[in-house]
Amino acid sequence: MNNCEHLSDYDLSVLIRNGNHSAYTEIYNRYFYLMFIFAFKKLQDEELAKDFVQELFINLWTKRESLSETGKLSSYLYIIIRSRMLDYFAHQKVRNKYVDFLKSYQQTSDERTDHLIREKDLAKYIDEQIQTLPRKMRQVFELSKKDHLSNREIAQKLKISESNVSSQLANTLKILRTKFGSIISILIP
Repeated sequence: MNNCEHLSDYDLSVLIRNGNHSAYTEIYNRYFYLMFIFAFKKLQDEELAKDFVQELFINLWTKRESLSETGKLSSYLYIIIRSRMLDYFAHQKVRNKYVDFLKSYQQTSDERTDHLIREKDLAKYIDEQIQTLPRKMRQVFELSKKDHLSNREIAQKLKISESNVSSQLANTLKILRTKFGSIISILIP
């Protein structure tokens, strides 16, 4: 086994391009800590920084044939790990936007669902209260508000006078106002 400690980066680059394991080990020993410190300062996560540096050295070995003999080894390593971190940050930014979108969608979806449930419950409660009205009053009200018939059409259908229809509707609204308050005018136009 060759002792590569005293070799220059250029010589190590030449040897590693030819598959020399000792040269690879020397590069690893020489640059691991420097690359780790660089990555850790940017990432602020020790485990992630270690992972990035390990990935850097794995890529160095697998792509050793494409390593330039004319370039500076330390610059090459810094550029590779910096590029990987930029990719990571870009991915995190996209991921965070997606997560934020999902959270806001979930929240608005929950709010809509809650609103629809409340609306359905209120409509059911109003219908229950309408069912408690006297029969003729309930018929007049339902023909007016649900079937959208005019007072004249209701009078003809039920064979009662228009004034009777008007008074029945007025009485119904009074009863409902006592049960629901002024909100009834919003709920039932």
